[in-house]
Amino acid sequence: MNYDRSTVEAVVQHYFDALYEGDADKLAAIFHPSADLRWLEKGELQILTLPDWMERVRKRASARSEGKPREDFIVTIDRSDDSTAFIKVRCQLPPRYFTDYLVAMKLKDGWRIVSKSYRYDLRE
Repeated sequence: MNYDRSTVEAVVQHYFDALYEGDADKLAAIFHPSADLRWLEKGELQILTLPDWMERVRKRASARSEGKPREDFIVTIDRSDDSTAFIKVRCQLPPRYFTDYLVAMKLKDGWRIVSKSYRYDLRE
């Protein structure tokens, strides 16, 4: 499947699809190789490299394969110019419900997510 990566919105939709499908290759295609993930755990900053995250994604069952509901949406996109965007999204991999903060930049090969910070709530 060929994705139009000319817009930020297309990259975010690709992100949502890849998360739900648990497809590490699709995720890696839209992240810059130097990107990392950051979150707080028990008040401490945690940092996960992109390769380590892709390994985790490959090992876990996808929300799609488990028949879990899908709900994901863009809260806001703040574009400071033609090549930089800050994106706030909500998505879920029950029982975790995420708010993600993504920074994307338009590089030579199209839009790529260069940074991800997130938080989540656990729900029954």
